[in-house]
Amino acid sequence: MTNSLASLDDAEVAVAAVRAGAEVVRARYGRRLTRIDKGLGDFATDADVAAEGAILGVIRAARPEDAVHGEEGGQQGAADAVRQWWVDPLCGTLNYAVGNMLVAVNVALRNGPAAVADPFSGEVFFTDGETAWVRRDGGDTQLVPTAATQLVDVNLDPPFPSAPGFRAVDLLAHPGFVERFRPRVVSTTLALAWVAAGKRAAYVTDGGDLTESVHFAAGIALCQAAGCVVTGVDGAPLGQAGRGLVVASDAETHGLLLSMIRGRGQGL
Repeated sequence: MTNSLASLDDAEVAVAAVRAGAEVVRARYGRRLTRIDKGLGDFATDADVAAEGAILGVIRAARPEDAVHGEEGGQQGAADAVRQWWVDPLCGTLNYAVGNMLVAVNVALRNGPAAVADPFSGEVFFTDGETAWVRRDGGDTQLVPTAATQLVDVNLDPPFPSAPGFRAVDLLAHPGFVERFRPRVVSTTLALAWVAAGKRAAYVTDGGDLTESVHFAAGIALCQAAGCVVTGVDGAPLGQAGRGLVVASDAETHGLLLSMIRGRGQGL
């Protein structure tokens, strides 16, 4: 098993890792879960921990020298390592804990391949760093973003570091938003994969620099490889001074959302 994993390229390692995590998430769904308090209303479950263990088992077998940062286990290896993996074993823990299937399993290699698994649809969205695909029923289809659905996911979860200049709830109240788009709140970064796949027109969230976040790194990589327009909420490129995300299927949608944000913001 170890030798077969070691022979995979990085994209296939990411796919194998998210599949391992997704299998655990799917198997434990609906069972009694043990909650692990993280403070400030946040928590993990024993399913998060077990899924991360399964993911790390794949990465360790395939790339034993690489550094890894897991949502539950923290940093293993040098944080500034060139080969650093970010692992979010269950994005949407609250959804999962209350019996909602809208969750994602995220794995990303710094400046490289990434994968996002939907444990319940069986879809795996992945990129080699240049092109993005979805794998379902044993076949791969290249991802093609489109704004046709007019559905925009907006993350309303705290914290709100850009307030009062930007508040996601203000965007939902913008008259132009309700004329053009339809809001959705799925509360998981599966929504980023959906933008890359054309299931959503855009995704908006507040925050700081999310490029090296275990929650967002895989989705950002997917969207960039698929050809989406990806910036901060202020329209600036992503980076250390970044502020959240506006990820859109095309330039027109991105421009409309930025104009609405700037129209209601105070100094964005």
